Amino acid sequence: MADRGRARRAQGRDRWEEDDHTPQLRDHAGIASATAFDRLIHERVRLGMLSALAVTDVMSFNDLKRVLEVTDGNLSMHARKLEEAGYVSCTKSFRDRVPHTDYRTTPQGRSALEAYLAHMEALIQAVRNG
Repeated sequence: MADRGRARRAQGRDRWEEDDHTPQLRDHAGIASATAFDRLIHERVRLGMLSALAVTDVMSFNDLKRVLEVTDGNLSMHARKLEEAGYVSCTKSFRDRVPHTDYRTTPQGRSALEAYLAHMEALIQAVRNG
C-alpha cells in the first residue's frame, strides 16, 4: 500500500517536471534568447525584497517586514533563501541589547535582478508585438 503511494508521488513529480509552462522568448532570428525566469527571484516576497534593496543601500529586517507586509517567519524564510543563493548579505548586531538585522544586495544579487528585469522586459515586448 505504501509503495503504491510512493509510486503515485513519483509519477506526480515526473508529470510536474514534464509539464513546465516556462515561456520561451525568441529574438528576431527565431532563436531562443531566454529560456526561464529565475524562479528564486520570481516569488513575490523575494522579488519585493531584492527590489527594495536595489533602491536603498541597506534595510533592516523590521523595515523589510513593514514594506513587504509579511510575517517574521515568512520574511526569515525568504531572506534565508536569497542569502543561501548569494543574492543578499545579512549582518546581525545588537542595538541597546536588542537584536538588529540588516540586509544588503550583493553584486551577484544585483546581476540576478538585472537579468530578471531584462527577461521581464523582453517578455512584455514579445506580448505587445505579438
